[in-house]
Amino acid sequence: MQRTTTRILLVLFGLVEVPIGLWPLITPTGFYQDFPGVRTGWVSMDGPFNEHLLRDFGGLNLALAAMLIGAAVIGTTAVARLASVAALLYSVPHFAYHLGHVSHFETIDQVLIIALTGLTVLVPLVLLAIPGRRVSTPVTP
Repeated sequence: MQRTTTRILLVLFGLVEVPIGLWPLITPTGFYQDFPGVRTGWVSMDGPFNEHLLRDFGGLNLALAAMLIGAAVIGTTAVARLASVAALLYSVPHFAYHLGHVSHFETIDQVLIIALTGLTVLVPLVLLAIPGRRVSTPVTP
């Protein structure tokens, strides 16, 4: 069984992924021009518009959200770890890419991009480090 902390982190991480997944599926050009919404142009400054790539990115983020939230609902440690590994398989290359491709952004955007993509690596690592809750079995005489 999962600990409450694990479930909360899974749900929060999953809920963050939902709008990141929906936005490029609903309005790919809006996502391209305006992501993350507060500081604009993070995607558009990285190359020409590619609707196919943005829709794939949106679908992937929704799939990841479903996996993370589903793991919290199912409640087993094994499924939580599987969701965490899936998140790492996506997040580590994404983070590594951004580490080497932020020089064309303003300093505040560089810090935000590295911090936010770094969190997507840190949270699954924390989830993997949280031990499962032991389920006590009744003792029979």
